[in-house]
Amino acid sequence: MRAAKSLLAVLWLGLAATAQARMVHTPVEWTQDGTRFHSVLVYDDAVDTRRPGLVMVPNWYGVNETAVKKAETIAGKDYVILLTDMYGEKVRPADNDQAEAAVKPLYADRALMRKRVVMALDQLRVQAKTAPIDAAKLAAIGFCFGGSAVLDLARSGADVAAVVSFHGALQTDDPALAKHIKARVLAMNGADDRGTMPDAGKFMDEMRGSKADWEFVVLGNAVHCFTETDQHSEGCAYDARAAARSYRLMRDWLSHAFAGKD
Repeated sequence: MRAAKSLLAVLWLGLAATAQARMVHTPVEWTQDGTRFHSVLVYDDAVDTRRPGLVMVPNWYGVNETAVKKAETIAGKDYVILLTDMYGEKVRPADNDQAEAAVKPLYADRALMRKRVVMALDQLRVQAKTAPIDAAKLAAIGFCFGGSAVLDLARSGADVAAVVSFHGALQTDDPALAKHIKARVLAMNGADDRGTMPDAGKFMDEMRGSKADWEFVVLGNAVHCFTETDQHSEGCAYDARAAARSYRLMRDWLSHAFAGKD
């Protein structure tokens, strides 16, 4: 009898764990200017309540297994995330050279970058019809190249509560676009990031020229890629402490932005 009860307890715990977390990945596709894009909607289907929706633009490797796992971790029970394809479904970089080739046209044509990330936001709004998204609470987050993309989403004047950039490039093709920003802008970069920090001063001047509620956080002892768990080179390396701090700052920033509080 005791053994039977123990078995039932184990089965119950297993069922409870399954009910607590059931991450789903729903393909979301659209066509823009003749290019087909394949993104993924990620959320916990075990939670019935509507929750904020986030456009998430990954690093320059784009939509892959690592990015999906990262989206799952961030989404949890708190957000519905549209993991966004910025290249088109036929472009899936496998190494740094391919990734550099993929981002190069977008950095060379920032209007195109803005057009694509704005389309992603539009698609997130469409998903609110069938997914548990609170359409009144939308934001965007991005990593490395994705950080650049979500900052450009803000510069486009997009109607989102907030954008959060993690170790993203800070430069812009037109500082005057900052006057269009409606979102609350949080940018977080490593103090020892040799790729992005040289533009920090210009970025802050740009933000000063806007009417946005913005914050620029410099994380000490961190280099580029500090949230990327698979990166371990000298200038692009995961930093568990910086990652944890930045995620806490993100959640606090988003929470206050959605609540309309300082």
